[in-house]
Amino acid sequence: MVQFLKYTLATVVGLFLFFLLFFLIIIGIAASTASSDEVTISKNSVLELKLDQPITERQAKDPFDELGLPGGFGSGGYGLDEIKASIRKAKNDKNIKGIFLNVEMVDAGMATLEEIRKELVAFKQSKKFVVAYNDICSEKAYYLVSVADKMYINPQGAFELNGLSAETMFFKNMLEKLNIDVNIFKVGEFKSAVEPLFLDKMSEPNRLQVTSFLNSLNDYYLQNVAKSRNKSVAELKNISDSMLVHSPEDALKYGLVTNVGYYDEALDYIKKRSGLKEDAKMTLVSLKKYRKVAGTAEGDYSKNRIAVIYASGDIVNGEGDDESIGGTKFASEIRKARKDKNVKAIVLRVNSPGGSAMASDVIWREVMLARKEKPVIASMSDYAASGGYYIAMACDTIVAHPNTITGSIGVFGVVPNFQGFLNDKLGITLDRVKTGKFSDLPTVTRQMTDFEKRIVQREVEKIYTDFTSKAAKGRDMSLAELQKIASGRVWSGIEAKERGLVDVLGGLDEAIKIAAARANLKNDYRLKKLPAQRSFLDELMGDATKEVKTRSMRAELGELYPYFEQLKKVSHLQGIQARLPFELKVQ
Repeated sequence: MVQFLKYTLATVVGLFLFFLLFFLIIIGIAASTASSDEVTISKNSVLELKLDQPITERQAKDPFDELGLPGGFGSGGYGLDEIKASIRKAKNDKNIKGIFLNVEMVDAGMATLEEIRKELVAFKQSKKFVVAYNDICSEKAYYLVSVADKMYINPQGAFELNGLSAETMFFKNMLEKLNIDVNIFKVGEFKSAVEPLFLDKMSEPNRLQVTSFLNSLNDYYLQNVAKSRNKSVAELKNISDSMLVHSPEDALKYGLVTNVGYYDEALDYIKKRSGLKEDAKMTLVSLKKYRKVAGTAEGDYSKNRIAVIYASGDIVNGEGDDESIGGTKFASEIRKARKDKNVKAIVLRVNSPGGSAMASDVIWREVMLARKEKPVIASMSDYAASGGYYIAMACDTIVAHPNTITGSIGVFGVVPNFQGFLNDKLGITLDRVKTGKFSDLPTVTRQMTDFEKRIVQREVEKIYTDFTSKAAKGRDMSLAELQKIASGRVWSGIEAKERGLVDVLGGLDEAIKIAAARANLKNDYRLKKLPAQRSFLDELMGDATKEVKTRSMRAELGELYPYFEQLKKVSHLQGIQARLPFELKVQ
């Protein structure tokens, strides 16, 4: 027995040491990769933009990204900042002859695509080429590749140009089957975020607002594509509405692509455009590799800073995490930027459908304090709605893309009742002792009384009044004027500007220029990006298990992953919320 235990212990220790050594080797490889020397690019190279991973606001620090390791490592997506910086760098890089767009089902919002598209248009001013190839060309992908000089699509591929759509998942029938009641409290006729909990389809006000802003986004889409392809908007609209394109040959017939051909044919054309012979070597440089190429930055030696604070994700109470906007954390970041003497202006980059009303107000307060001391400019990305609008509305100037989804000035609260589910489905009963009549309020294990419902509704109405009053003051409107365009209604960036909710149409770069002008900096400044991103070791020693699990689930579920996320968010709703309808997906 002693001998058995000895060998067993030796085996366990051996396995532990093996995994420890393996772990240390992986860390060494990752650290080496992260700190490797700058990459040099050979002549006649082409930058390949293969946007096959989700695009986020900022590039995450992921040393495993280029190692191709299993288990979720190395699949952190692309940062919009990285993509834009690489395109700009390539524009002036003598070794880069052009850009090869290899885009299919691009995972990004319309405003994010708008920023990339503008960079590609600016790149073409260098007289370098942009060539695109697609096996499958989705509506979003076409918005990018339509700027290309040459567009190849696989003869057996698929091409989509049939307009935009938006869908919302409804949970009413599921909740009924589970015997779960939901108490809904809201203010605003158009505040549709709670509809999935008590309806099985869109209400008429919600259908009206979605139809309105979706048509605004689609019209802007068609205008830009028409300009790039030298067609009229009416012609494109007829192709889209009549769904005249069913195959790559149809896309060629109507002038939406320039060539029906294979990947190797696209590469052969790129070689010719690069001035190379057929047997000559041509280098395709990946985005992940090109980001390591040395570049120049304006104002490298300036002491002046413009703080760009990236607020991306759901707004939550407390510190939050890398995928959310923690009220406490972001209030602290704004406070630090306000007190930093080298920071002359602040740009608040918002990409959020909203969330906790309390956390939104905590951040709003710090924006109000900051604008008393230095310019504070809001830059809206794909979404800046409800709580996302709340944190932006105090800024001196609000900049939004024409295809940003914003507004949704409204509030709601949800208090579920799981008593029937626990009793009938699980056989669980509860009993309670109270010192007062309302000591257990709020509770999710019994039905609320009418009096208790009135208490919560009054609180929701109070927060809505506070929200609209602050929004009216921030936008220099009367409360009556503001409430006419509030009621929880969602607007496109174009619609929001027409109604005074937004000041300027443009992207992050326009917001930074406005901030520099307001601070009288001209070009004498550097950007300070906040919050500071965690180092590799911080990531590793932090919630690495959660990150790996998330990436693995995303890879496993593919296009179904957003639905999985929606189900999770339904179960996590708590407190009074200011947010968009559940993950309204535009495609």
